[in-house]
Amino acid sequence: MLPRLFGALLIAVGLGGCAEPPYTHVNNDELKALVAKGVPLYDIRRPEEWRQTQVVEGSHTLTYVDASGRPNPEFMPRFTAEVDKNDPVILICRTGNRTDTLARELMAMGYTQVYNVRHGITRWIGEGNPVVKN
Repeated sequence: MLPRLFGALLIAVGLGGCAEPPYTHVNNDELKALVAKGVPLYDIRRPEEWRQTQVVEGSHTLTYVDASGRPNPEFMPRFTAEVDKNDPVILICRTGNRTDTLARELMAMGYTQVYNVRHGITRWIGEGNPVVKN
């Protein structure tokens, strides 16, 4: 009985540890509310992606990684110069995968209010929200 209880406890602790990311996911309605409050939105996709789908109005466009997944050496210096660690910031990409990685990295660096747009620009456009040329 005790070994089974201990095993169940280990599984519960293990699963609980990965249940929630260290940042905050937002949906499109929450994105609109945050942008209306003046929270900056960073679109971290690549230039060809911005041209293909366009961007959410007011987005700061700053490429995080290239098409091969290599970090853009200009990203962190520019981002950290523009966004204070205690200021809120919203991240958006195509589907939310790149922003998940970046949000985790920023939280590990001491950023305290990082918002990730769940399902990215794909869901934004899919729900009929407006986009503008970059």
